[in-house]
Amino acid sequence: MQTKLTQSTLTPETAAMRAILPAGEPWVQEIKAGQTVRILDLEGNQAVDTLFFNLHETEERFDPQCTLRRQQSLYITTGTVLYSNRGNALLTVTADTCGRHDTLGGACAQESNSVRYALDKRYMHSCRDNFLRACAHDKRIGKRDIGANINFFMNVPVTEQGGLTFEDGISAPGKYVELRAEMDVLMLISNCPQLNNPCNAYNPTPAELLIWN
Repeated sequence: MQTKLTQSTLTPETAAMRAILPAGEPWVQEIKAGQTVRILDLEGNQAVDTLFFNLHETEERFDPQCTLRRQQSLYITTGTVLYSNRGNALLTVTADTCGRHDTLGGACAQESNSVRYALDKRYMHSCRDNFLRACAHDKRIGKRDIGANINFFMNVPVTEQGGLTFEDGISAPGKYVELRAEMDVLMLISNCPQLNNPCNAYNPTPAELLIWN
């Protein structure tokens, strides 16, 4: 897949909203149709696990299979359209200074902590825990709505044998991705708390979120 590095023309001073999301924390935010959201990797190589839903009918949600099939690409970059499980466009990537983002690695969880690292890592805080924490506070979504997510800034190459490897990140401080909402969406983020993942250099760090009207 050819990466498409694209700078944004938007400036932080004109953003309608700016927020710092601490390392290891969840975040839920409405993005209205036509608005643009920027996810900014403040310190570099921080995995930002993200889910998108139709704001008004959350049974419609981001579908990686539909998205990858239509893009004919395993990764997300400038120009990628994120499709829902009903075949509708949710968002379009309009700028990307990282180059590619993972759609296959999924969110860390108790089970994956055990398989990837060690049995005693099972109860370490995970992105799935964050998603469930957010659901407990925002009743519009629940456990049954947590599906396959995007891992912004995460590097998960596919081997020649068809396997996945979790490698050092390819992002850097100040890298970002921007998405324009094609419908009203609900965005659910887990700013990954994983301490065993080389993608974030074993050091979870904050991310910045900006929204433009």
